[in-house]
Amino acid sequence: MRASLHIALAGLMAVTLSACDAPVSSPRPEQRVAPAPKPAPKLVEPSERSKELSAYYAQVQRSLLSQGLLRTDGGGIDTPFSKRQLVNNFIQIGVFNEFTLVDGLYTNQRSEGRVQRWEKPINISMQFGPAVPQSIRTKDQQTVANYARRLSRVSGAKVGVTRGKGNFHVAVLTIDEIEAFGPQLMKLIPGLDAGIARQITSMPRPIYCAVYAFSDADTPNSFHSAVAIVRAEHPDLLRQSCYHEEIAQGLGLSNDSPAARPSIFNDDDEFALLTRHDEILLQILYDQRLPLGTSPARARPIVEVIASELLGGES
Repeated sequence: MRASLHIALAGLMAVTLSACDAPVSSPRPEQRVAPAPKPAPKLVEPSERSKELSAYYAQVQRSLLSQGLLRTDGGGIDTPFSKRQLVNNFIQIGVFNEFTLVDGLYTNQRSEGRVQRWEKPINISMQFGPAVPQSIRTKDQQTVANYARRLSRVSGAKVGVTRGKGNFHVAVLTIDEIEAFGPQLMKLIPGLDAGIARQITSMPRPIYCAVYAFSDADTPNSFHSAVAIVRAEHPDLLRQSCYHEEIAQGLGLSNDSPAARPSIFNDDDEFALLTRHDEILLQILYDQRLPLGTSPARARPIVEVIASELLGGES
């Protein structure tokens, strides 16, 4: 979508702690006590500027729908694409960067990248700000769980949702909660640069949602964690479109292309939800014949072979 932000950050130092205790004699087993159920989240009233943003984004959604945009059909006979188009789109979306690090901050400057993806299971954890009503929490948790199953089936990667500690964090927050999210963000992503944290929590109004994926310096093309920020002020379809785009971008399709159609990896807002074209891009990205760290030039002939197999008789 036009107003989203997708950035992959390499070289982040992640801290891992392990505890090794000396062996001790086994005590008598104690009677287990069932843990007390978690209390229902305490909700707060959204601020006036959050309410104003809700009205603004509701109008944005109405305007886009009135223009025939935010399609949810995944594409059809009006959106054909060839193998050549698919290959070109993959190279632009999967092996180029939309943002470049300049003076410690990420700017909208396209640059050549490398094939990047997750090599470990992706466990999506969702958290909601206290101003997000329970009805939205319940609905969106189910939406993301269904989407995770689809991504896992399509890509072959292990993608799931957890209520415990995840490594792909999706935060649904109001504008006030985003601005106050810095300390929690630093806990979720140990070693995160303070300047990047400030950038993440300073989303201007035109940015609907954002995702940041992280890797270590010694394995810069293999993601180990990610965080996506989704505005709680969005109406249902805009919020769902953010989940679809940001989670897919966080899997490694980190760029957009104006030539991609039918696709959510395009700035024209035509499609709200992942399309068949986009599913094929994910299949290509997670095909093990495409090595991590491959440059655009070296990736192209490999992608051509994979695309031919996936499209079958389609030209």
